[in-house]
Amino acid sequence: MGRIILEQNKLIFQRRDELVVIEAYGNNCLRCRATRNSVLSDESWTLLPPKTIENCVVEGNNTLATITNGDIKAVIEAGYPWYGGVISFYRKDKVILKTKYEGDYVNKYVHTEGNHYTIKAIFEANEGEHFYGLGQETEDAFDRKGSTCNLVHYNTKSSLPFLYSSLGYGFFWNNPSPGRCDTTRNHTLWCSDSTYQADYLVFVGDKPADVMKTYSDLTGYAPQFPLWASGFWQCKLRYESQEELLEVAREYKRRQIPIDAIVIDYFHWTEQGEWKFNEKYWPDPKAMCKELEEMGIKPIVSIWPTINPNSENYEEMNDANMLVRTENGQYGTFAFYGQQTFIDPMNPETREFVWDKIRENYYKNGIRNFWLDEAEPEIHPQQFGHLHFYLGNGAQVALLYPYYYTKMIYDGLYEEGEQEIISLTRAAYPGSQKFGAAVWNGDIMSDWNALKQSVTSGLSMGMCGIPWWNSDIGGFLCGDTESEDFRELIVRWFQFGLFSPIMRLHGSRIRTKNQEERNPGIIERSGGPNEIWSFGEDNYEVIKNIIDTRERLRPYIMKYMDIASKTGSPLMRPMFYDYYNDDICYTLEDQYMFGEEILFAPIVQRGQIEREVYLPEGTWTCIIDKKQYEGKQTVKVHADINQYIAFVKEGSYVLDAFCL
Repeated sequence: MGRIILEQNKLIFQRRDELVVIEAYGNNCLRCRATRNSVLSDESWTLLPPKTIENCVVEGNNTLATITNGDIKAVIEAGYPWYGGVISFYRKDKVILKTKYEGDYVNKYVHTEGNHYTIKAIFEANEGEHFYGLGQETEDAFDRKGSTCNLVHYNTKSSLPFLYSSLGYGFFWNNPSPGRCDTTRNHTLWCSDSTYQADYLVFVGDKPADVMKTYSDLTGYAPQFPLWASGFWQCKLRYESQEELLEVAREYKRRQIPIDAIVIDYFHWTEQGEWKFNEKYWPDPKAMCKELEEMGIKPIVSIWPTINPNSENYEEMNDANMLVRTENGQYGTFAFYGQQTFIDPMNPETREFVWDKIRENYYKNGIRNFWLDEAEPEIHPQQFGHLHFYLGNGAQVALLYPYYYTKMIYDGLYEEGEQEIISLTRAAYPGSQKFGAAVWNGDIMSDWNALKQSVTSGLSMGMCGIPWWNSDIGGFLCGDTESEDFRELIVRWFQFGLFSPIMRLHGSRIRTKNQEERNPGIIERSGGPNEIWSFGEDNYEVIKNIIDTRERLRPYIMKYMDIASKTGSPLMRPMFYDYYNDDICYTLEDQYMFGEEILFAPIVQRGQIEREVYLPEGTWTCIIDKKQYEGKQTVKVHADINQYIAFVKEGSYVLDAFCL
């Protein structure tokens, strides 16, 4: 039988093979740590220090005790031998979470090596509960209830171990070890494959915005969003040379199409692990940046973390342990133009070394913004226990990689005096947002299913504290710009891009018949054309009008990006975020709010020109016919290919943006 010890702002529970501490951690929040080791670790990973604790009350005895911190309370029972240590969490005296007995409690701790264990935290399932979060992946599971999620990163999947519950609480699993989360009918289970201790935080609020603000207090807020980033970004795989890129930029300006950014994709470099332009194809990057600046276009350069022995930096970085190492065998963890390994940004020396190269070869030439590809990192085979990072074995810390990768660029730019910092990145971890991470959902297919899943990916990331998000407009893989299917898809995706936090066209398009071979023999030649005049004359006018509308929406977008930076509330948000008392809104995943004043219902099926839209409480104006509708009803709306379905809340000035 265990015993409970009461201390200021915390409860301690001890029994053979288990030590548990529950403590107040900021307002309306409790942190629980549990281990089979003799003492707890003070490691916080990406968790920030708590805000002031004002009203915590601890009471009880050595068999039953309660800790109350604002609107959240936890009760722990010492229980009986082999059964006990049950913890119940309450929101305003209503049970929201209760640990579940599933056999011998020691089975929650299965030894792996040293003082690390495979550790589980198991809770009773609540009937009717909905869960949202856990990052992004190509799954049809926006509401996570009834699903299982592996907590890993790979191309198209980014795991952020946080859930928002429809019962009004947030749950943050503070363990960067790969693992899994089950939110099934019989239990809610969190598991880390190899960790010193379980570490999780439960926090409550009256509405989703309250919970997200607390989550942002715990992990950080996005900085101020750059005004230029709210416009249109042009991108493709890839512009092979400086002159090709400038030709495209000049053509956009000649056609008077608003454009704020253009991306220089991978293999502009001399070698992987050499962060500099290949002078053969990019002879004068400083002059290029100057011309782009005069046109009002920001250049963005792709950075990869891969490196191999052919790199001029490999030997020095390898000898100084600045690279991801392997526990057994050779260095190679990714075969792409030879065996590659990855830099280790968890090592502060690595971050300083690589930034010095970036500053010398990019920043001094006028590049201020970067695209952090391969941010997971993309290892094959995906055996995390084989990797050795500065902070430990990959089985224990692998999920931290994108956090430190983005931090490397943020810290470098900040030290140079830059105030508006944004980095496009393919993966994230809780806290990445405070380094200006603008996440996209990876190399998805150019098909209708990927468009549909991109909608839920963006909403899910917003509910994980990542307000800066985007997808490749048109998808990434296998888009045929000459097919009717793709030409319909690209328009519908542009409509979704209009109502995304970032509007960025990208993709590896199928090369067209008789497409010019501009640089024969070049590594990773360009795909097919991907500028807005590449998808047919009719589509060109439609897409140009969408980009013009985005221009008019920018003050509105910036308003809500500023709110995100202050409160953690995302611009792209689920219907229940603002209408949390409407049960129907918890079931909607194919329409969403874009700020508080615009409701957008994307079309995500080929040939579809009509769909149903649920309108919550209030009066709403359809932007297509300017007809007003009262809320609390479902309406059917017709939208031809040159139209999209959005409603504006009564009284909002933003309706004018759609009236030209």
